[in-house]
Amino acid sequence: MDLLFANDRRGEYPPSWYAATAERLDPFPRLDGHAHADVCVVGGGYTGLSAALHLAQRGYKVVLLEAHRVGFGASGRNGGQVGSGQRLDQDELEKITGRETARKLWDLAEEAKALVRGLIAQHAIPCGYKPGVVHACWHEAEVRALHAYEEKLKREYDYEQSEALDREGLQAILPSRAYKGGGIDRGAGHLHPLRYALGLARAARDAGVTIHELSRVADIRKGGRAVVKTEHGSVECGHAVLACNGYLGNLNDQVAARVLPINNFIIATEPLGERASEVLRQDVAVADTKFVVNYWRLSEDKRLLFGGGESYGYRFPDIVKTVRKPMLKVYPNLSDVRIDYAWGGTLAITMNRMPCFLRVAPNILSASGYSGHGVAMATLAGKVLAEAVAGQAERFAVMAGLPMPRFPGGVAMRWPLLVLAMTWYSMRDRLGI
Repeated sequence: MDLLFANDRRGEYPPSWYAATAERLDPFPRLDGHAHADVCVVGGGYTGLSAALHLAQRGYKVVLLEAHRVGFGASGRNGGQVGSGQRLDQDELEKITGRETARKLWDLAEEAKALVRGLIAQHAIPCGYKPGVVHACWHEAEVRALHAYEEKLKREYDYEQSEALDREGLQAILPSRAYKGGGIDRGAGHLHPLRYALGLARAARDAGVTIHELSRVADIRKGGRAVVKTEHGSVECGHAVLACNGYLGNLNDQVAARVLPINNFIIATEPLGERASEVLRQDVAVADTKFVVNYWRLSEDKRLLFGGGESYGYRFPDIVKTVRKPMLKVYPNLSDVRIDYAWGGTLAITMNRMPCFLRVAPNILSASGYSGHGVAMATLAGKVLAEAVAGQAERFAVMAGLPMPRFPGGVAMRWPLLVLAMTWYSMRDRLGI
């Protein structure tokens, strides 16, 4: 079974609130026949679109191949949070990489947020970016740890945009009794993810990128000139960029051994009207401290967009049932609210939750495995990949130099072992450990 088609119709966006409220681009043609390019980009999500755009702006002839539609995958389905930092916090990164590299990683993450905001402004992308992400803690110990971390960021990283919140302060923004306190990061933000992806595609097209949809890549022949093959055509190119994230399949074993697809889900309620103040009293996004994180925000028409739950097989479960349960733990007052949309998507994680940057051949580069932190980092990854293709590989080397262990047992055993691990952490969530 192929994740590209296991839960979706070929060439169709999922039935999400995002797809229902985005102005679609006209379809791009399928690749038919043989083409030549300086660079062939595989994947039409944030990574691939950003890479294609930045390469075209450098003067490269770029062909981008997408199996479905641009923004079809995680880029058009996610919670829309533009988060600060890396997926691991700075304490962990300092232990793993040392202070100097940890600082570089923080600076890259800050640049990633700025890049998103800059691209939105430069290309007039109507994705409704708003500042503010709340971190909500289930336990007092987590509150203390978060507040200490915010102080560390102020003291050692000159980051002044996070504010500690006690229980009362949190409830003034987030009227749920489930949480003990938390913090709000005004330097982070949230947006409509599919509109953002389509805006990047529009910008890439206007910059001269040739985009082909319904062009699933089946094989890449390595060599001085790589050949990227689809069912109906091929692209001969000087460089290839793999930007497939959770939909890589078996296209490259080096990446597949380190990057694992998992599924996550979101529901959208009916418009809440005046009841929206029972959910959020500021236009911010929220993520909590569950290992299987709950995340949510209000849409522009006052629906609750609530994400939660994971699965590790090919087929999606009953999404409404899966996500409604954690939603009602946070907001039991919404038990009578109708669910209008429910959708899932496939993202990709790594063993250590840091992005996986690999040079799989001298002229073939890959970036993926953002582990739920990809809106900003995937956008920056595209820019960094473009730099590396142009011979400016210093920032690529920083990311590629991070420890990136393979999943135990290799490609064959990674899935059952992940299921065991995730089941354990899910049980800890349920027990409140």
